[in-house]
Amino acid sequence: MITTFALFPFHAITRDIGVHVAVTFLPEQSEPDRGRWFWAYHIRIENQGDQPVQLLTRHWIITDGRGVQHRVDGDGVVGEQPVVQPGKSYDYVSGCPLNTPTGSMQGSYRMIGVGGETFEVAIPHFALIAPAVAG
Repeated sequence: MITTFALFPFHAITRDIGVHVAVTFLPEQSEPDRGRWFWAYHIRIENQGDQPVQLLTRHWIITDGRGVQHRVDGDGVVGEQPVVQPGKSYDYVSGCPLNTPTGSMQGSYRMIGVGGETFEVAIPHFALIAPAVAG
């Protein structure tokens, strides 16, 4: 398994589970004149341990540029509850709209191991920053 740290600038490792994040602003889905900015985030979950784990739930704290927080909780990610085998990774892409041109996200995944033990895995804090628009 090769971790591509250059492609994923935000990282957290909890109990041999690495969570790596890359963010892209999507101008084609944003409407600044209407107070809407949109980002895609690519997450790679790496199992650096010696036992498979399954992602059960997600918990996000999304903070807009005014400091207003929104919490998002749900089962799995993008409709899946993937099992990540030792030495393997799982990638997915999702998106986040905001009503401000800046913000941030962070959170956690609840995982379950082979023995039935559940545990939280940190999702690193990452910034959502729209590029400045020349006027």
